Amino acid sequence: MTTTEPTSPHPLRKPLLITEFTALAVLLTSMGWFSSQTGDGQAISAAWLLIPALASLAVFLSFIGLMYLRWVASADSANRFRHKVIFSLLAVTLIGVWVYGIANTWFSLNAS
Repeated sequence: MTTTEPTSPHPLRKPLLITEFTALAVLLTSMGWFSSQTGDGQAISAAWLLIPALASLAVFLSFIGLMYLRWVASADSANRFRHKVIFSLLAVTLIGVWVYGIANTWFSLNAS
């Protein structure tokens, strides 16, 4: 029976994980703060919405980075092109969903 040595994680893995969970904490905290501020019927300034928008973008980008490390960087060279194509489609879809959500939020603020 052969034993394989454990491979060391990619050097970007830890910073991406830290970024993802920090941004997620900022996003959840800002959502909680917004819900307490709007309970009185007050309107929130659109500038404050940059905090959860940028935090959600950081969550998406770090998730995409971790997905890249897991699927593409660790793939063998024979399947790497196929993994890059699938990863690109998923990354474009995720960023498109983020842009769509931010655009709908912005337009709904301007409609009021």
